[in-house]
Amino acid sequence: MAQNQGGGGGGGFFSSIASSFSSFKNQVNGLLGYEGLEVINPEGGTDDAEVEAQRGRWKGEERDSYWRSMQKYVGADITSMVTLPVLIFEPMTMLQKMAELMEYAHLLEQADSCEDPYMRLVYTASWFISVYYALQRTWKPFNPILGETYEMVNHCGITFIAEQVSHHPPISAAHAENEHFVYDITSKVKTKFLGNSVDVYPLGRTRLKLKKDGVILELVPPPTKVNNLIFGRTWIDSPGEMVLTNLTSGDKVVLYFQPCGWFGAGRYEVDGYVYNSEEEPKILMTGKWNESMSYQPCDSEGEPLPNTELTQVWKVAEAPADDKFQYTHFAHKVNSFNTAPKKLLASDSRLRPDRYALEMGDMSKAGSEKSILEEKQRAEKRIRETKGKEFVPKWFDMTDQIAPTPWGDLEIYEYNGRYSKHRAEADKSSSVQDVTIANTEFNPWQYGNVAETD
Repeated sequence: MAQNQGGGGGGGFFSSIASSFSSFKNQVNGLLGYEGLEVINPEGGTDDAEVEAQRGRWKGEERDSYWRSMQKYVGADITSMVTLPVLIFEPMTMLQKMAELMEYAHLLEQADSCEDPYMRLVYTASWFISVYYALQRTWKPFNPILGETYEMVNHCGITFIAEQVSHHPPISAAHAENEHFVYDITSKVKTKFLGNSVDVYPLGRTRLKLKKDGVILELVPPPTKVNNLIFGRTWIDSPGEMVLTNLTSGDKVVLYFQPCGWFGAGRYEVDGYVYNSEEEPKILMTGKWNESMSYQPCDSEGEPLPNTELTQVWKVAEAPADDKFQYTHFAHKVNSFNTAPKKLLASDSRLRPDRYALEMGDMSKAGSEKSILEEKQRAEKRIRETKGKEFVPKWFDMTDQIAPTPWGDLEIYEYNGRYSKHRAEADKSSSVQDVTIANTEFNPWQYGNVAETD
């Protein structure tokens, strides 16, 4: 059973079933040079580790070469210290992936309009769970370049802006708002490389304000594990507790993400409760993060109330069949210029040449463009150091706040409001040419095109 990382009421009677699930793990013992390598097959039996190890998207020679280069990092945080091959990437950046949470924003409209404080938590918790369908994708998004941004409009009246505000350590900040809510996040991750898997710990601070009553909610998500990173078919699990706290009232939701067990038992399952400020269960929640979530009123022992039934609150939208990168329809919108505003910033992720080359299927060009961008980023850092300057984000300000998380302390960046003014001025313009990959060069640089200034 997971520890109560959010400091709240625990997973109720649902979490007791977790003790019957233990992750199926098997070690490769028959391949010379890979003895003891852990391969985890969520669908597997007891003797297929060697077979599973040969599967996946890596070609044998590339896989073996990369494994030899990565062995020295076992036990280390590889968040920003390892250069990864393009073959494991998807044509999207982490800033864009952050925007995928906005897909089911209608749940926040329901939460903002809701008078019942416990149902309000049901809607908002379901909204936060909804993004896990997108997070299960096994392709890695591109790490944002320092100063890179992502803007999104034309969805539920939302204005979304994200910016890469730090490179070492990598930190992203985002702000989203419409008539019902204000969403702010400072996102940072910590990793632990385990050989053929990596543990990912979310050292972020996520806050959501519902405008009608001014309710402020704060989220602590569970950690994530990427299994079969090099050998076997990659798959992702997020075992542990998600805690969503109403900072205004003290009410909270504690949901337990079941670990994947033998033959996939328990995979995707989420169970838990909405608690009042006295930590008494009021509503039980259950479902699968890749399918749907439902709720039912319960008594003080966590048992469903008589004459009530489970009611579905969220269901995943239909996704494209056989999509190469496992994209949803909304992910394709996030990646397109259809969700871009007028006068799109030249620092926007859509304009990255490596991302675009990968989207067009040109792996070689994507790899070379990625290397060029990374070298430009290093060159600009040298320019800053020569000038004795620090990088200053445009749309977020670093504060003196240090927020504790279950996995370490986090520096907090706050939205400064300048983007709202920029967007209002841009939207008033009637002569702005639409920005596209063909007519605009990607430019997140603080000192212009560093290739030309060096």
